[in-house]
Amino acid sequence: MSDLMREAPIGQLLRFVTRNKLFPYPEELPGFQLPETYNTVLNEHTHEKHGSSQSDSENAITEEADKTADELPELKQHVTTRSIRSGDVEHAVALRRTRTRESTTPYTEERLEVEAELAAERTKSIAVVPTKTSDGTILVDWYTTDDPANPQNWSQKKKFYVALLVSIYTFAVYSGSAIYTSSELGVMKQFGVNATDASLPLSLYVLAYGIGPLLFAPLSEVPVIGRNPVYIVTFLFFVIVSIPAPLVNNFAGLLVLRFLQGFFGSPCLANGGATMQDMYSLLYLPYALTFWVSAAFCGPALGPLLSGFAVTAKGWRWSLWEILWIAGPVFILMFLFVPETSTPNILLRRAKRLRALTDDPRLRSQSEIDQRGLKPSAVAIDALIKPLEITIKDPAIAFVNMYTALVYGIYYSFFEVFPLVYPVYYGFSLGIIGVVFLCILVACFVGVASYAAYLNWYLIPDIMRNGLRAQEHRLVPALFASFFPPIGLFLFAWTANPSIHWIAPTIGITIYGASVFVINQCIFVYIPLSYPQYAASLFAGNDFLRSALACGCILFGRPLFINVGVSKGVTVLAGLSCMGVIGMFVLYYQGARLRAKSKFATA
Repeated sequence: MSDLMREAPIGQLLRFVTRNKLFPYPEELPGFQLPETYNTVLNEHTHEKHGSSQSDSENAITEEADKTADELPELKQHVTTRSIRSGDVEHAVALRRTRTRESTTPYTEERLEVEAELAAERTKSIAVVPTKTSDGTILVDWYTTDDPANPQNWSQKKKFYVALLVSIYTFAVYSGSAIYTSSELGVMKQFGVNATDASLPLSLYVLAYGIGPLLFAPLSEVPVIGRNPVYIVTFLFFVIVSIPAPLVNNFAGLLVLRFLQGFFGSPCLANGGATMQDMYSLLYLPYALTFWVSAAFCGPALGPLLSGFAVTAKGWRWSLWEILWIAGPVFILMFLFVPETSTPNILLRRAKRLRALTDDPRLRSQSEIDQRGLKPSAVAIDALIKPLEITIKDPAIAFVNMYTALVYGIYYSFFEVFPLVYPVYYGFSLGIIGVVFLCILVACFVGVASYAAYLNWYLIPDIMRNGLRAQEHRLVPALFASFFPPIGLFLFAWTANPSIHWIAPTIGITIYGASVFVINQCIFVYIPLSYPQYAASLFAGNDFLRSALACGCILFGRPLFINVGVSKGVTVLAGLSCMGVIGMFVLYYQGARLRAKSKFATA
């Protein structure tokens, strides 16, 4: 527990206040012994001064690498011992690969191979030999292959705990969007606005948490910052802004506060997947991502259920109070118990402690070296310009972004069409409308079960046998699932009728929700497989486009359904979804050719 709290924001704050007296790291405790591999490399210069051509330290390092290869016969083909020159120490390739990942670039064949090797290494406690560069810098790494400071080495229980808290945080922010829908009638009466204006607090919230990742995703990748400061600072502002939101007495103020809520809540969308990737190996990462995406998928759907009955009894402001009641406890839990997971950040802080311990400035983390040439302008270009450039110039990414944006926009249009169907046709109250949204929860369970079964019984065994296939192979489930969004929407459109039982259109929405969950999971894996070096930028751009279209759908949804009717309006959306079927098959069969023509794709 002390290790958990030490890495959490509360522990880091207490360490700062007490000048590292509370929650000390091993390097700060009396009697700490630097690992022998580090002592060997640090003392090497002493032998160099005497002109030793092959020093004892070099021999010790060579023996360490050879010993490592002997202890890992199944990996021996990947482990080499290179000649060691004065001032340019090189070590075993497999152990050298344990160094920090400078970004969350996922899903490459090389990374899968490396992670398989490291997984085998972690079964034994083997000393990791620090690398010494040609300029004399000693790269700080994990002490051993099973170093408990490495998030990849955490227990399954600890990983699950952190993943659960991040997922609850995600749910709190996402439910904060649609939880407002129950208050729209009250806002119309309170401020004298029409129905479209009353939906603006929802649409601006959604737009804002699409803009936020463009800033917060790159910030969390900067090693000196890490994940936790971005999470905690922005979520603190989210909680603060949630206090005046239910008290505001003018419509303009409500719009501003709702936009700020969405903006400061967006890091869960920007960085939640990165946190999962920090902890879980590539092979099993999809399970963690499925768990996290489920929280994001169900959050908006359960929002109306959380607020529907309360708003009916207590007034429109009650839904906004509920956001504070949900977010406040979640913030406290994250502040107390969520540890830092960014490997570059963890090793950077370790390097600082080792410099203080040894008074040797040669000890540096890989990220400190890489940051020497880091320019804010380059970060801004990658975050703001690169996603737009790739979307415009690459037809595969253009289709993927537009399709996911359409799916997301239709999803949010449900919050405008449900009040036009269930109260009008079936006499449902505001609270019961929220209960109908439970069909999305059912859809999520069906989608998760289907995708998890695909992972467990097909994809993971196939990867272990054959390695990663072409990126398009990951789209196979989406090929089948792409037929069902139009089916679900057509079913809803033409059964939403007083003469037909309400369960029929509800089943249509359930079919839609389950199928798009599977489609999105496949697409979110396809993107980084094809463009790993731009993964962070592409996800930020995809988030923005999805949220921007969802914002528009919220605003034009009600006028569309009122002017042409629910049946025809939803039929239009179903027709647009049919284009996704064609596009998905084109992407599957022509994706390799499209990538070959793109300057952004990896070789």
